[in-house]
Amino acid sequence: MLSNTHRTNNNQQEIVPRHIAIIMDGNGRWAKNQGKMRIAGHKAGIKAVRRSISFAVINNIEALTLYAFSSENWSRPAQEITALMRLFVRALDSGIKSLHEHNVRVRIIGDMSRFSNLIQERIRYVEKLTQQNSGLILNIAANYGGRWDIIQGVKKLAEQVKNGLLRPEKITEEILSMHLCIQELVPVDLVIRTGGEHRISNFLLWQIAYAELYFTDVLWPDFNEHAFKGALNAFSLRERRFGGTAPGGV
Repeated sequence: MLSNTHRTNNNQQEIVPRHIAIIMDGNGRWAKNQGKMRIAGHKAGIKAVRRSISFAVINNIEALTLYAFSSENWSRPAQEITALMRLFVRALDSGIKSLHEHNVRVRIIGDMSRFSNLIQERIRYVEKLTQQNSGLILNIAANYGGRWDIIQGVKKLAEQVKNGLLRPEKITEEILSMHLCIQELVPVDLVIRTGGEHRISNFLLWQIAYAELYFTDVLWPDFNEHAFKGALNAFSLRERRFGGTAPGGV
């Protein structure tokens, strides 16, 4: 599944974000520009996924979270949904061997209950196979929504309060964070959105509170190593304040 990319120099290695999240947008428009059906854009998008994973592995990025399928995407035409589900299974089957060989740990985040038994079985197999890998942590957000994530975390806390295990006044941001997806990973440093839109589309609402946002007009199937490196270069020029002020109080 992984492809070849160019290694960055040592200076750039020092400024690479530890956790990158990507909103992969533009498959449909790419297909339309090519005079093809939308599913052709999704297939081309799989190649961009492989390139991005390769880039992340080679550049020693700790975690990569990809927004593959949102909870709102179920509103798309049934034919497209069916094709996407088949493509999802095919991508898992065809890519898992290479990912495992490259020491990538794969996790699927989101509400799995709506997926077919076949897809849920594939997800469990992939996660179990790679769970001991110590390289890049690859999170695939599927049937995921930021609001859903927060609500399911709140429900867990409410259940603890109901059972007398937690007092309401003891609930803190840290405690809620512990019940959300990817809570055990380093915080998201950089969010990349392709396709020219400037919104976060209900993606990791809690986890990207202080992440840097990078928007590019490049459609997802055209997102390559050069485009990825451009995002990292832009990140290296940002001054991250986390709600504070710059040196000198400016």
